[in-house]
Amino acid sequence: MDENNPVEFYKKLKEQLTETSKWPSDYLYKFIVETKTDKIDKINTIFDNTGAVIDLKESKNGKYTSVSITVNLKSPDAVIEKYKKVGEIEGVISL
Repeated sequence: MDENNPVEFYKKLKEQLTETSKWPSDYLYKFIVETKTDKIDKINTIFDNTGAVIDLKESKNGKYTSVSITVNLKSPDAVIEKYKKVGEIEGVISL
C-alpha cells in the first residue's frame, strides 16, 4: 500500500476490483505479522462471523506469521473496509 497517499491507493484498488471481478466474489487477503503478539487475534476478530477461511503459516525461524484469508464479500467497498480495519493494527504488513 502507498502509505504516502492511502486515499489514492484505495481509489485505484476499487477501480481494479470493479474491473476484474463480478460481485459478490471471493477475495484473498495476505498479511504478515510478528508471531508472538496479539495481532493475529485482532485480525481474526475483524473477519469473525464472515465465513472467512484463515490460513496461518509461520516463517522458518518462527518470528513472523503469514495470515492468508479468503472471504466472500459483496463489493469492492467491503474489501477496502476490511483493509482499513486491519490497517489500524500497528505492525501488520499488507501484501
